[in-house]
Amino acid sequence: MIHGYIISKFLTIDFQWCWCKNNCFVGRCYYQEFSNQKEIFMTAITCMGFQAAGIHSGLKSYPDKDLGLIYSEAPASVAGVFTTNRIKAAPVLITQKRIQGGASHGIIVNSGNANCCNGDQGHQSALDMAGTTARGLGLKDQDILVASTGVIGEAFPIEKVNNAVPDLIKALRPDGFRDLATAIMTTDTVPKLEYRQGHIHDKPFNLVGMAKGSGMIAPNMATMLCFLCTDISIRPSLLKKILAGAVDRTLNRICIDGDTSTNDTTLIFANGQSQVSIDSLDQAGEFQFLLEDILKGLAKSLVKDGEGATKCVDIIVKGAMSNQDARVIAHTIATSPLVKTALFGQDANWGRLIAAAGRAHIPIEPDSIDIYFNQVQMARNSLGCGQAAEKMATRVLQKPEFTITMDLNMGSGSSSVLTCDFSLDYVKINADYRS
Repeated sequence: MIHGYIISKFLTIDFQWCWCKNNCFVGRCYYQEFSNQKEIFMTAITCMGFQAAGIHSGLKSYPDKDLGLIYSEAPASVAGVFTTNRIKAAPVLITQKRIQGGASHGIIVNSGNANCCNGDQGHQSALDMAGTTARGLGLKDQDILVASTGVIGEAFPIEKVNNAVPDLIKALRPDGFRDLATAIMTTDTVPKLEYRQGHIHDKPFNLVGMAKGSGMIAPNMATMLCFLCTDISIRPSLLKKILAGAVDRTLNRICIDGDTSTNDTTLIFANGQSQVSIDSLDQAGEFQFLLEDILKGLAKSLVKDGEGATKCVDIIVKGAMSNQDARVIAHTIATSPLVKTALFGQDANWGRLIAAAGRAHIPIEPDSIDIYFNQVQMARNSLGCGQAAEKMATRVLQKPEFTITMDLNMGSGSSSVLTCDFSLDYVKINADYRS
């Protein structure tokens, strides 16, 4: 039996791993509150042939880690998805181009500065950052990818990064993923790190995922930094297809504030060191399941740790004419400032929900909508269910996690988006972001 830990804003989740019928490890969750979120013990997590590191380089105030590295000892198949923002940071443009070759030895990443809108100098700094790392590892420049996160439009201090690279390389170790997860944090309050192990043909393989993101989060591509490592062998084209589908069903179904960053990047590296090989989609079921499961965990951790968030709410829309119609409506509700402030105020104002649905530009029947807060029905056929229902719904809204369901009663389409509330702290954090 294997134990691991996932950190959320509200809880430490102790996973006790055990065998399931699909011959993979799954987790049963045991929840316990914790008082000091930043000092959490985490078991050693490794993935064959990978090393990781995270150190302080001076981009952020001492002693916060701000520079990280993933290194694969063997060339790894690589695939990624990137921001849909028309403004893309220099590291995104470089990494997008480099993964077209389908192989990489890893990535260097910093927090504290987005290296975005810095012109030719920013582009050169991103190249230098990756190049210095590659040469320090005895590799070619193009073997290392690059990512950044932080403030947009500030000059990138490449000298600090280059000076820190030798120490970063020295810090590499097989169980360094937690340090990396910490190094990529910006307004995050806790690192996000998850681990799964599976078996294919009685051979074990590992999958590690880490992510950052507390703001500028909307279901429009990756919307954060997310890095995944696995020791399976798989060709890049197949890996890309699997990753794209998994991201669409997980990371694309969350919302914190409705914004999409200039730096959003999700990458997966597969180095083949486990001797487990996947040659087709028919063979990929186990891997697909675990990849999507790990991304679901990371996605929920991101929402729970949203800037100033006090609620984690699953917005479910069903009874639509299509799944896509349901998705658009759920997205509209999840990103509505009026809905999100009502969640913070614990106000069972279902009128804000139905109004958001009505402006989603999707055909609906105005008089046929049912709305539920968990199991409490607040509206039937678009009419309120009275004060008794509102009192029960208010008690639901006092919980840190709950579900809001809207049934359009038109068809079989359904979708969901995970969102959080807008609190006073969200305004404070973003009003003072650069201080």
